[in-house]
Formats: sequence, C-alpha cells, structure tokens
Amino acid sequence: MNSTTPDTTCGCGCTGVSSVFTPEERNVWFKSEDGQKLAEALSAKLSHLRREEVRKPTIYVGTGTCGLGAGAAKTVKAARAWLDAHEVDGDIVEVGCIGMCSAEPIMDIQLPGRTRVSFMKVTEKEAPQLLDAVFGGVIPEKAVIGQMNTCGVESWAQVPLLKEHPFFAPQTRFVLAQCGEIDPGSMDEYIAFGGYRMLARVLNTMSPEAVCDAIEISGLRGRGGGGFPTGRKWKFARMAEGDRKYLICNADEGDPGAFMDRAVIEGAPHRLVEGMLIAAYAIGASKGYVYIRAEYPLAIKRLKAAFRQARAAGLLGDNILGSGFNFDIVLKMGAGAFVCGEETALIHSVEGKRGMPRPRPPFPAVKGLFGKPTVINNVETLANIPPILAMGPETYAAMGTAGSKGTKVFALSGKVARTGLVEVAMGTSIRSIIFDIGGGIPNGRKFKAVQMGGPSGGCIPDQHLDIQVDYDSLKTVGAIMGSGGMIVMDEDTCMVDVAKFFMDFIQRESCGKCIPCREGTRRILEILKRITSGYRNETEEATLERFQGIMYMERLAKVIKDTSLCGLGQTAPNPVLSTLRWFRDEYEAHIYERRCPAGVCQELRYFTIDQEKCIGCTLCAKRCPAEAIIGEPKQAHYIIVDKCIGCGSCATVCRVDAVQLRQFEDELSATV
Repeated sequence: MNSTTPDTTCGCGCTGVSSVFTPEERNVWFKSEDGQKLAEALSAKLSHLRREEVRKPTIYVGTGTCGLGAGAAKTVKAARAWLDAHEVDGDIVEVGCIGMCSAEPIMDIQLPGRTRVSFMKVTEKEAPQLLDAVFGGVIPEKAVIGQMNTCGVESWAQVPLLKEHPFFAPQTRFVLAQCGEIDPGSMDEYIAFGGYRMLARVLNTMSPEAVCDAIEISGLRGRGGGGFPTGRKWKFARMAEGDRKYLICNADEGDPGAFMDRAVIEGAPHRLVEGMLIAAYAIGASKGYVYIRAEYPLAIKRLKAAFRQARAAGLLGDNILGSGFNFDIVLKMGAGAFVCGEETALIHSVEGKRGMPRPRPPFPAVKGLFGKPTVINNVETLANIPPILAMGPETYAAMGTAGSKGTKVFALSGKVARTGLVEVAMGTSIRSIIFDIGGGIPNGRKFKAVQMGGPSGGCIPDQHLDIQVDYDSLKTVGAIMGSGGMIVMDEDTCMVDVAKFFMDFIQRESCGKCIPCREGTRRILEILKRITSGYRNETEEATLERFQGIMYMERLAKVIKDTSLCGLGQTAPNPVLSTLRWFRDEYEAHIYERRCPAGVCQELRYFTIDQEKCIGCTLCAKRCPAEAIIGEPKQAHYIIVDKCIGCGSCATVCRVDAVQLRQFEDELSATV
C-alpha cells in the first residue's frame, strides 16, 4: 500500500477503483467494436502504476503468508520508521510472494531513475542498514537477489538481473507472473499490467463456444490433480440442459506441503476473478463460488477486497458492463476437510451438507450444485485462462509435452536449499527443479526421494530424477502430478515413516462413507505402526501379526485402490505402494532386523552419553520428557536405556555432541 496516500474508498484499506475510469469511459470501452484497442489505451492511462520509473523512492515488501511468517510485518514498520526518521517522501507497497520463500522477508527498493532491486532476508534489524546503504548509492552484495530489467532507467553496476538468478532463470512464469511484483490490493495496478484486457476481448469479439474451443485447442488440463481437459469439461457444461449453471473455484488446497493457490490469491486476486469471469461466460454460468479453506485469512481478505472492487467497476453483477452477461461470485469458507477436494464432496459442502462423495455418473458438469450443471476448476487452472487467450491457444499448446501443455506451478519444500513456488514448462525434469531451481540438498546430504502429488501421490527415488514433469510419465513411477506439492527428502528420511505419516493423514481425513477406504486405511496404518514399534514389549502373538501384516499389506492396498468410492480413496494407498516399490529394503530392515536405516523411528532407537565428552551442563536432563537422564551438575550424565523413548531431545540441546544415537538392533547383535 502507499504509505503516504492511504485510500479509504471502500473502508477496507484497499486501493479503490474511482481513478480508473468513469462509467461513460467504461461503457465506451466495452461496447466498442475495437474494445481491445481501448483496453490498451486504458492500460496506457495507468502506465505510471507499472512503476517502470518512479517519481519518488518506493519500497516493496513481500507480505504474503510466508513473508509475514518470516517477520515481514516488522520489516514494513522498520521501513516506515526509517522514512520518517530521515524525512524521505517515499512509498511502501505491500506485495505478494514472488515465490522464493526461503529468502523471506524480501524487500525491493526502487529509486527515481534507477531499476528496482530485490534483497533477501531483510529483517526488522537489517532493514535500516539496507536502506542506509541503497539510498547512499551502495548495493550490499550479500543481501542482493537481483535487479529487474527495465528500459529507460539506469541499471545498477555489478548487480545481476533478477531473471538470471538460478531460482528464476529456468522458470516459465505465466500464473505467477505478477505475484510479488504488483500491489494485490489495487485493481488499478492490475489493469495497468494488462488485467481484464482479455475479458474485454472475450465480451466484444468471442462467442462462448469460441472461448471453449480456444481452451480446448490450448490443451489446458485441470491443475487440481485430476488432469481432465478443461475445454472439454467446459463444453460438457455448456451443452448440458439447465435453467441455471454454476462455476466453482476449488481453493481448498488440502495437501500437506501445497500452497500454490494461496500464494496466487494473495499475490494477484484479480487474475482469479478475471479467469472466473471468462470461464463463466464460456459455460453460461450466472453464479460462481470460491471454496477456500478458512485457514487462509490473508487470501480471504484480499479476495473479498477484489470482489468489492470488481463490483464497483461493473465487472461483477447484473448486465456486466452492458454486455448482457450476468455473473457474481460468493465466497464459501471450508473447514479444511481433505475429502472436500473431491468434486462431489465439495459440492455437498457448498450446499450446506456434510462433505461426502457420491457415485458418478452423473458428473457435476451435467448435474452438480443444487442439481444444476456445474464446472469445478482450481485456482491455477482459472489463472491460466487470461494468459492463454493473450498469447493465443496455439502458442500455449506448443509449450510442454504431447499430453501435457503449458506450465505447472509446484510448491517446492522439504530438504532443499531454496524452497518456494516454482513454475516450469511441462516436460522439465525433476532433477532440474530440485537441483537447478531449488539449489539441491543442503548440508552436503544425499538426495533420497521426492514425494509428489500429496497423500494421493507417491515417492520418486533418485534413479528416476530425470523423468519429465508430465501427467502421464509420472504415473509410470507410481506418482501423480496432483495439485503440485513437491516434498524433497534426503538420506536422513525414513521411507517407512513417510508412508506412516501420509497413511495417518489419509485415515484421519477419510469421510468414512465406504468400507474399503475407512477400514482399509486403518488396517494399513496399524501394520505400519507395528513395523516401526520396538521389540521390548512385543508378545509372540504381536510378532506373528507383524509378519502377517507385511505379507498382506500390498494386497490390501490394491483392494482399497480398486474398490473405494471416490478418487481420494482410490489413490489413498499410493504412498505405501510407491515406497514398497522403491524402498522395499527399508521395510525389510524394519521387519526382520528391527532396525531403522535412517535412525528416525523412535521405538527402534535409543541414546547414550559419551562420558568423556559430557561436561555436565544438565541441559539434556532438563529437556528429557521421560526423566531418563541422571547425573550431577558438572559431572558426566547417564541415560537409563529402559526409560529412553528415543525422542532425541537430548541430542538436540547438547552443545558438545556428547549424545550418541544407538539402535536396538545393536543390542540384539551384542546378545547373540
């Protein structure tokens, strides 16, 4: 936001739309046969908001959820305090996440006549020093990420371009193009960057059928996980009979490690609104819903502001801009149920019912919300619509692979140097994403696997790192594209523990409607818990059950896959099947040797203290939740093995590396 000229147009703190154009100008723009040219003229009228050159110093701070979590709110306050203390007439603009989450808080600084420069990890403490340096004409090399390439202004010497940074260079950014660069609270700014231009073209020059054809030609497939061709889905709904039709945007995003939709809404909410307007026009929908999880308060706030601004500009409501097209959007907050990611369960939730799947057919495109034809697309799918129409469907279709066109946004997290949002062309290898963009595995550790597709996906081992990101190719190695989560794991990760984590998540999130999913996932979780349990209190009967369980687990997983009611149940066993396929040796080590190769499973490990290294600081004894550590201050301590629960708290706090990891397999070997 502009720190010196706050707007109170709508009372929510967002930038208003009164300065964009008058109602007369708006009607001329949209009713004209040459609406595209007038839309470009409108963008030119607002060209100063593109900030290619600023009239006064401007500071941009990434205040998406990731930035705020890293302390961006304090960075904003520190920047304001610096401007006030130095009596500098400058603006502070709060933007979304540019994608490089590991570098947050990110601050950009743009001086009049100079390019905009991005800096990483600018905390409240670092902000004043950075501002002192930049306003003094010096760019601190340690903190700089890069400068933007802008014509007509002077660039900074010896400062690399932002687009050449290893994190950004391999990317192809369409969906994320404006995230982290524009003010998400300003509709004016979105229009200045070409926003709503494609809506103007569609309403003036294209029939609904032509829009559906264009999206089908583009080859765009649903980015929510199913990968169904978007244009074909739209045509089904377009041809379906019904006195009313609906469009639903699924922004629930329930996969662990996924945050793509949240970041898009926080960074460019009007992109979603424009995509929904075009989609609604294409299918003949008169009402839309955005189904978003209530745990996304910032995304909800910015989306509500975008709705208010769009209504004030005549872009939502009845007879939109005199075109005869009626459409409005309702925000529906979900309670975070994973099963509501399934289309029919989501529809039930919007209707006010319990979120539970139903058999298909009929499919939602024929009989969906309130029994009417309904199209459900996720945020990324709808955000792709404006750029597809802008570049032309043929151009979009030329990018990617034979069966997967365009780009895909991934949430890269886990044991990787540079975490964040990554948008790459389909066909990019997983190795390129993790090692070129993500910077590889930190601390000299070895790559072990990457979990793709969330709980419904699978783990891909190092021997398949060169596989392409493609809907079809990923299935050959037991994974799926999913919504786009990528969790990287290194050699210190136990794959049996990973399978147990995801199975625990799936079992808790199962709606319980069908027996295979409800009971089958519970049984698999019980087997995994037995595999990772200790031997000390195990009876002969429990030992027999453990061996029987592993014999039947793979068969049980396939039964669940073949007989569950909905797609979530059918993909529920994937984490187990993929880890069994690629890491069977780890399962065997747990079962037959009672050993966790990664030293992760608590009940298969314990800790001891090196008497020569221990300095008796007592930190380990104070932290131990089982009171298993004894010893006097300044004297070597001792861990009672029978009481040790293997939590590792002692190793975490020890400052002299006196605590050593042991496995019960060592004890068994010693007694033989």
